[in-house]
Amino acid sequence: MATLQVRSIDDNLYKALGRRASMDNRSISQEVVSILKTHLSLPEKQYADSTLRFLEMCGSWADERSAQEIAEEIRQARQNSTRFPETL
Repeated sequence: MATLQVRSIDDNLYKALGRRASMDNRSISQEVVSILKTHLSLPEKQYADSTLRFLEMCGSWADERSAQEIAEEIRQARQNSTRFPETL
């Protein structure tokens, strides 16, 4: 069985690993191996379509107008402000 040594881990990350390990009654080493096994056992396709999954979860903007038409509408809706003096 191979041995892996990891150096220069951020203190907060190490503490988080320790807390997570103690919840599962594991050592930090055992917890890291468990996390790696879980992560690496997931099908790679899961990561390939993450953008699509994100859009499904959050929704996406659907509009028949072109980006140029939308930008023009935004420009026309803007109001002049006297908050800042105009500079040339």
